[in-house]
Amino acid sequence: MKRIYSNINIADRNSFGVKQQAATLAEFETADDLRDLFMTLKPTEWYVLGAGNNTLFTQDYHGVLFTPICGNRTIIESTDDHIIVRAEAAHDWDTLVGWSVQEGLWGIENLSAIPSSVGAAPVQNIGAYGAEAKDAITVVEYFDTQSMEVVRLSNKECHFAYRESIFKQELKGRAIILAVEFKLSRHAQPNLGYGDVISEVEARGGATLRNIREAICAIRSRKLPDPKVLGNAGSFFKNPIVDRTVAEALRVNHPDMPCYEVAGDQSRVKLAAGWLIDRAGLKGYRDGCVGVHERQALVLVNHGGATGGDVMRLAHFVCMRVKENFGIDISPEVNVL
Repeated sequence: MKRIYSNINIADRNSFGVKQQAATLAEFETADDLRDLFMTLKPTEWYVLGAGNNTLFTQDYHGVLFTPICGNRTIIESTDDHIIVRAEAAHDWDTLVGWSVQEGLWGIENLSAIPSSVGAAPVQNIGAYGAEAKDAITVVEYFDTQSMEVVRLSNKECHFAYRESIFKQELKGRAIILAVEFKLSRHAQPNLGYGDVISEVEARGGATLRNIREAICAIRSRKLPDPKVLGNAGSFFKNPIVDRTVAEALRVNHPDMPCYEVAGDQSRVKLAAGWLIDRAGLKGYRDGCVGVHERQALVLVNHGGATGGDVMRLAHFVCMRVKENFGIDISPEVNVL
């Protein structure tokens, strides 16, 4: 089933809550729906708007917004060691994580409480607390808007990297994700090496799936604002990856600066953008109706009535202050339209 809306207000379809209009918004369920929509609408400009948690609109959108509405979930393989589950693009991400924990399946529990749809997960390769979506993804199925065919890519073919994938690079503006398949283990695989997860889990009695999920949900709820209460897109900035020598030089004057290893690259490390912003004196900073969140400096918030332009002006200011203080460039991970 498909539905088409014209001149629609999208304030309630983006987590920043900015008031912009879209010339056309088309909801779809299947690849056949998309074929029909592309033949009917013939868009010259389009964008996939899922749950709207990682998108900032700075102006009205004059093209077509495509929104998936199919959120089915199906187990397609089950063994004594693992299961492979297929989730459609509109499936709520945290609902999938909650289901996996309830079923005793390991692999995505560290990604609890991330506001997202399943279809967005591989695009951004969402990650948190030492885990990334790529660690569990086996296949991504998408609609190719050039060939009008359904294509399946293996994990390797998706070219996953830190907050990166083929869908943000070679296939940007071409692929619309339909479904994602995940391999989840029946055997315990606790990943507790990040931040204050260990102490939170131990306080709950040890490394069970439920304890890990509850610990991470508690940590996130303390640090991150609810977009339904305070408009935001979660982490606005990517953690910068720098040469190890750069990090070592910074640590001379900032010995408490956190650094994290980069898998497969001994010459570089990942810095914590939130720490850099905080130490630049900007945690809790406010400029009119926009600000840096008081508990998590990675998060920019709309205190009410902000435009996308207001948010971006603040983002540029934050980047400038971090550069001035540390000589480090940080950049948004949010999609800006």
